[in-house]
Amino acid sequence: MLTAKENMRQVIIGGKPDRFVNQYEAVALLFHPFLLASPLLKKGDMNVVNAWGVTNSFPGNTPGAFPVHTPEKIVVKDIEHWRDYVHAPSLKFPDELWNVCKDMYAAVDGSKAYKATFVAPGLFEQSHHLCSMEEALMNYMEYPDEMHDLIKYLTDWELELAEGICSNLHPDAIFHHDDFGSERNSFLRPSVFEDFFLDAYKQIYGYYKSHGVELIIHHSDSYCANIVPIMIEMGIDVWQGCMHSNNVPELIKQYGGKMTFMGEIDNKQVDFDGWTYADCEKAALNAINTCGAAADGKFFIPCISQGGPGSLYEGTYKGIWDAIDKYNCEKFGFKQEDIEANRLPISIMF
Repeated sequence: MLTAKENMRQVIIGGKPDRFVNQYEAVALLFHPFLLASPLLKKGDMNVVNAWGVTNSFPGNTPGAFPVHTPEKIVVKDIEHWRDYVHAPSLKFPDELWNVCKDMYAAVDGSKAYKATFVAPGLFEQSHHLCSMEEALMNYMEYPDEMHDLIKYLTDWELELAEGICSNLHPDAIFHHDDFGSERNSFLRPSVFEDFFLDAYKQIYGYYKSHGVELIIHHSDSYCANIVPIMIEMGIDVWQGCMHSNNVPELIKQYGGKMTFMGEIDNKQVDFDGWTYADCEKAALNAINTCGAAADGKFFIPCISQGGPGSLYEGTYKGIWDAIDKYNCEKFGFKQEDIEANRLPISIMF
């Protein structure tokens, strides 16, 4: 029986996986010093200013934190003078902080799971965190020169971040957040998206690949079907968060072998008040039977669409997890204890 990591590798390369990958079972999400110095918010945190000067809040019963863009809290007051407002935080950290992270990586069994550095937000998200969503989208149209300069500034900062990660932590995967669209469409039309982000991400993801990183896993829980060719050219190996609205089976048929699709189980299918195990099993089996059949189990990973293991309503992630395990045992003849012996414990995942 393959370990979870090797099974995921076989899915991605179109080899011989022996079961369906169960969501994040083969991906250990790990931090770097900047995330410790400027930590992610917890539920209930309100109006917290991060190292970029962006104010964020994480109300209860919501899936994640998001910037507060009342006029006085928007960082970039005037895009033509964005340099007066945007000041990249330092990426110089003491050895003690690097050592904390190194210990996290050393504690993970790298034969069972990819050691994946978690990076968020990405370039597009950071642009609208700084400017507000409405202003950022208008700026891409009305002030392209200034936005190109801003994206280059953010890219240079990410490249410095990548240098520190690769030199000190040596991950074999990167899990990079950047939501490129809504449920129905990409935020930018493909030609505009390509103009601003293709070369930038080729630099970032190319750096990681040239420094020993095997997998680029990119999270965007959204519609991105119209920009998949650009995402592939960027260097993305796995698109995590591909929602049902993308017609994932068709994408697998068209692009399988160039990209692996990790998702199809939208949170709204399972993650609601009053959910049941039957809802989780239905969603998991539907994803497996439709998307898994598209390329005989290759190039697809059934997974909740959100960008990390867990769920809004406690238990729904594990409900999907149990349903996929049950399918793998019944379909492929494995014993539950053997599956568990070949991956990290679920308690580590969320």
